[in-house]
Amino acid sequence: QVQLVESGGGLVQAGGSLRLSCTASGRNFRSNTMGWYRQAPGKPRELVATITSPGSTNYADSVKDRFTISRDNAKNTVYLQMNSLKPEDTAVYYCAAVTMIGTWGYWGQGTQVTVSS
Repeated sequence: QVQLVESGGGLVQAGGSLRLSCTASGRNFRSNTMGWYRQAPGKPRELVATITSPGSTNYADSVKDRFTISRDNAKNTVYLQMNSLKPEDTAVYYCAAVTMIGTWGYWGQGTQVTVSS
């Protein structure tokens, strides 16, 4: 059974940092593009950052220069380093992976990030 399990969320003050981790089990994702989405209450889920198998990254404009996505293929894990956090970053953050047919078909259960002002 394929699972993506996120960790590292929590409550932090504005300006602080958090590091999210997502560890996959059940198969190896070294060849898959991985990413982080987030969903704030009453808002649609939005793509935050992606990283390809070779390591190319892409970010939403709202997090560029503050967030960094990385991966450790040996550990089957992807990370999201979040710095200079803002209250508007408050959301449930989801780890996801692209399937062989190019869809975001693997999802974690989400981890809550709350940034207080």
